[in-house]
Order: sequence, then C-alpha cells, then structure tokens
Amino acid sequence: MFLSHPDSIFIKLALGLDLYLAIFILLAVTAIYTITGGLASVIYTDTLQTMIMLIGSFILMGYAFTEVGGYESFTEKYMSAIPTIVEGDNLTISSKCYTPQADSFHIFRDAVTGDLPWPGTILGMTIVALWYWCTDQVIVQRCLSGKNMSHVKAACILCGYLKLLPMFLMVMPGMISRILYTEKVACVVPSECVKHCGIEVGCTNYAYPTMVLELMPQGLRGLMLSVMLASLMSSLTSIFNSASTLFTMDLYTKIRKQASEKELLIAGRLFIILLTVISILWVPLIQVSQNGQLFHYIEAVSSYLGPPIAAVFLLAIFCKRVNEQGAFWGLVTGLVIGLIRMIAEFVYGTNSCLDTSDCPKIICEVHYLYFAIILFFVSILVTLGISLLTKPIPDVHLYRLCWALRNSTEERIDLEGEEKTYEEAGDDVDEDNPEEPRGCLRKAYDLFCGLQKTGPKLSKEEEEAQKKKLRDTSEMPLWRTIVNINAILLLAVVIFLHGYFA
Repeated sequence: MFLSHPDSIFIKLALGLDLYLAIFILLAVTAIYTITGGLASVIYTDTLQTMIMLIGSFILMGYAFTEVGGYESFTEKYMSAIPTIVEGDNLTISSKCYTPQADSFHIFRDAVTGDLPWPGTILGMTIVALWYWCTDQVIVQRCLSGKNMSHVKAACILCGYLKLLPMFLMVMPGMISRILYTEKVACVVPSECVKHCGIEVGCTNYAYPTMVLELMPQGLRGLMLSVMLASLMSSLTSIFNSASTLFTMDLYTKIRKQASEKELLIAGRLFIILLTVISILWVPLIQVSQNGQLFHYIEAVSSYLGPPIAAVFLLAIFCKRVNEQGAFWGLVTGLVIGLIRMIAEFVYGTNSCLDTSDCPKIICEVHYLYFAIILFFVSILVTLGISLLTKPIPDVHLYRLCWALRNSTEERIDLEGEEKTYEEAGDDVDEDNPEEPRGCLRKAYDLFCGLQKTGPKLSKEEEEAQKKKLRDTSEMPLWRTIVNINAILLLAVVIFLHGYFA
C-alpha cells in the first residue's frame, strides 16, 4: 500500500529503467524532501502536483475519446474488444475470462455473481471510505492543519468534487485502452501476457500507461510523465509524513515518555527511511496480487484492515459508554480476523479464470466487500461487549469528544493528564551553544532532523493564546452557510451520478 504501482509502471516504460531502480530513485527523492520539509513541503507540493495531474489527465481523456469516436462509440466498441488469441499453453480458458462483462457500464452489479456486488458497493465501500477519509492520518493531518473550520470544510467539499473525476479521467480512458490495444490489455493466455508486459496474470495494470505512450504526442508525453511523477510523489509524501507522525506521537512516546523534541524529530526521520525500505520490498507482492487487477488488490486489503478502525471511530463518537478496553479489543479482534483472510489469500492465492485457489471456502469464498461488512459489525459487537463489561470513562474526560457532550463548555481533563509528556521534557533543540558557529555537516544534520531555528521562543501567555486559537472551531455565519450549501450540492451531484450509471 506504500506504492502507487501504475505510476511506477509508466515511469519504468517511459524512462526504460528497471522497475526496482525507478522505484528506488523516486522513493529516495521523495523521502529526502519529506524529511527535510515536513508537512508544509508536502502540502505545497501536493497543491502544485494536483494542478499538473488535472491538466494532464484532461488532455489524455480528450485524446482518448477523440481516438475512439466519442462516448456512444466507446460504449459500443468496448463490448466487442476481445483478444484474438484465447487458446494456448494447454489451457482451457472460459469465454468469460476475455469477454467484457455485460454490466461493465453499471455501478450496481449482481449481488451474487457481480465482481463488485451492489450491496458491497453501497455498504462495504462506504465502510472502507469511512476508515480512510475520516480516520486515516493522511487526511486527518491535513484537516488539522487548516486555517479554520470553514477552510477545512471547504477543502473536504473540494476534495469530494475532485473524487468524482477519476471515473472520467482514469476509468473510462483505461477502458478505451482495451479498445485500442486489445491484444495487450485484454490478454488472457499467460505466454501472451508475458510477451506483452512480463506478467503471467494479465496486463490490465498497463492499460493507462500504454495509452499515454502510444496515443499522446512527444511533448504531451513528457507532461504525462510529470503527471505520473506528481501522482506517485504526492501519495508517497503523504504516507511518509503521516506514518512518521503516528509512529513518533503514538508509539515512540509510549516507549520513551521523557523523549525530547530533538529525539522525536530524529526518530520520525529514521522511521521514514524504514518505510522507504519496506516500500521496495513490497513491490513483488503487488505485482502478482489479485491476478493483475490492482484496484481489487487495493480494495481487498483495505477491506481486511480498515473496518475495525471505522467501527471503533463511529462508536467513539456516538457512544460515550465505549472505553479504552473495548476499543483495544475491538481493534485487536478485527485485525486478527482481517489478517487471517489477507494472509490466507497471499498463501493460497485467489480464484481466477485460469486457476482455482485452494484457500478454504469458509475463509476466502466470501467477497471481500461482504467480508468488510461482516468484519465491521463483529468489531462493533466486540467493542460494545467489552466496554459494557468494564468501567466507563467519566464525563470529565469526554467533554467535546463525543456527540452527547459536543456542546459542553466544561474544562476537559485528559486521561493521561497526570503523565509527563514529551512537551514537558527539556527542549534541547537550541541548547547546544546556539551562538557557536556551525559547520556544513552540522547544518546538514540539523536540516535533516528539523532542528533549524524557526523563530523566537514564545512566552507562556503567548503559548496559551496560540493553543486557544488552535482549539477554536467557530465559523463566520456567511462562510458557514456557503460551505453547507456546497456540501448539499455535492451530495446531489453524487446521487445523480450514481443513479445515472447504476
């Protein structure tokens, strides 16, 4: 999950580099500016890269639809995009393996036989989306860095509009790629797939990169290379920065309660380096996972790991009776069940047109979106059960943290308020003879660790005023109304699109 695989494929094809070398170079560059720049560099570069990605993707979409003859022609030609070589390697290949599905242009598909059954699309994907968009540190960290509540809400609404675009900018061009390059993108015989892309399980992951390289002129091809680089680096910087924050603040401070700010900064940087190594080692698993269908791989892994977090998050907000013990065992139980399914699929493989998996049916037969629904409710039951059997959390610790006490004006006492936190430990960033001249190596070390001076030290009164400002969630009535109206409009657009393509 640390790697945006299609982007890496495109970079490999465009630059003629070995996949591992391309990934290593990109990870190294990304890690360097994430380590030295922190969240600010990630947000500014993401903003610029988003603009580049949108421009490049719109141009490619225009070329794709022009080449295929428009939307109506696209829907007709896709259903007849069947490869000519469908036999070989002493295999009996069913026609459903290479014939486009009858419901290819529908979002809601058969509840039993569909590759994305409609109950799973409505409930399963919603649960996974709830985990990512409401609890994932990548998203939460950006919301917490907003100037005020109206800015945060407006950014989330803009993000919602942008999330409507991938179907038109990525999915449909990818389907057009099957029309234009049927023999490669829709290959089904393993030997033919190896000939085209070097992977036996299929070349569907090469649909978008192939179209970019074959369809676009030389200059625009360079633009799309920058788009792919921007996409990959944007994903990596977000994950690196957020994972580093989680590790440092939630894990390292539990091990080293008296850790200084300098120590925490260094630990966070070193953790990013560890993530870089893990990303490279993860590549082989992604290449062979889910029979070459990356979307199914991403959604499946999310369905195995995300639902317990979504369940605990919802309960923590709407049920103040939930406590730490219930949340912990709910998460652990969900994680264990999810890992059993994920590991079983990695060991036994998944069913495909060419191979039947030996994975026990009780574990792997349930569609991963249905599995997400089951796992979600199991986690809820465990969390509620353990919470009701153990001591509740007093309200004094819950003011403004749950729905029932959201409007409370009482002072909240943190559960760990009596413990000495890292902020109370000595701040030794500038203790090492700040007036003493520093050499190039020391300056580079300080830059790597984020120890450069950022401004004058604040007094206690100024710190308190700053904290109060950060906690302020009030909104100006005008902007609150504007963002709320836009949120309703966004929901209306989403409902219309779901209904139109259902």
